[in-house]
Amino acid sequence: MEVQPERLSGFLDIVQHPWFVGVCHAVLGPGYRIVEVGFDIPFPGAQDQPWHRDFPSPEATTIGRRLDSLAFNLSAVDTLAAMGPLEIAPGTQWDVWGDRERAEGGPSSTADADREAGIFPPAAWAPRYAARAQTRMPRRGDISARSALTVHRGTANRSDMARPVLVVGVDAPGAANGARHDLQITQAYADTLPAAVREHLQARVVPRLQDIDQIHHIAGLL
Repeated sequence: MEVQPERLSGFLDIVQHPWFVGVCHAVLGPGYRIVEVGFDIPFPGAQDQPWHRDFPSPEATTIGRRLDSLAFNLSAVDTLAAMGPLEIAPGTQWDVWGDRERAEGGPSSTADADREAGIFPPAAWAPRYAARAQTRMPRRGDISARSALTVHRGTANRSDMARPVLVVGVDAPGAANGARHDLQITQAYADTLPAAVREHLQARVVPRLQDIDQIHHIAGLL
């Protein structure tokens, strides 16, 4: 669920935090751009997700061996084992699979399958990811960073509580993930932003906040 940055009272605290800025500079370079702000919310009853990455690998990674995007996760609650914590398979941001290796039981429509072929690894690779899996148990206020290409999954939420996580997506110059999101700010808010934040925020400026067109969705996870 994407949200407008100015609706988050702590947005500036996050994007000006020395660790956030330092990681962006170190991995993506000084021209990094914030392109996504939103919440992932596994509600009670959420099921195990299939292993996936957030979008297909770009040539910058598959050929250039360079990471051109980051996903920062900030937990809004203290995570409990029953709440469906994230599982991540470190090192898998470099995995590459072809169209002929699409996972069985993936998206049902041809359009979705074509778009999501690079998101879901082959079903036969699942044991590899399970063997590498690390469970993340963040507490409220924790922040972590990963490549959006690292293979991961949410697990079943067997509790009676939601597990909201704020996601801040950041691109390197030349990356195209901003087109997957509708980041927007009002001119009045833009005028209040420090220059060091405004220059890194890839957002369209609108007279007043509008309903967000939720462009980025993964049919295979619905």
